[in-house]
Amino acid sequence: MADTADLTVRLSGDLKDFVEREVSAGSYESADEFIRDLIRRRREEAGYWSFEHTKAELQRAFAAPESDYVRMTFDDFMKDARSK
Repeated sequence: MADTADLTVRLSGDLKDFVEREVSAGSYESADEFIRDLIRRRREEAGYWSFEHTKAELQRAFAAPESDYVRMTFDDFMKDARSK
């Protein structure tokens, strides 16, 4: 099995009730499974938005007139990217 880590998550009030309802409804076998599913979904979502953002930026760049292009070195490009 892959490396694992034990983490403690404390929930109270509405959050605790929500997780308990999800588990008792049979949506998940345990609170652990529910939390793992949330993490997986969030990780997928983050990857999706990163791809969508990059795609949108490239589409915008290729649609711009050539007169808008700015010649720069790779180092200048990286410096500009880090500043954003």
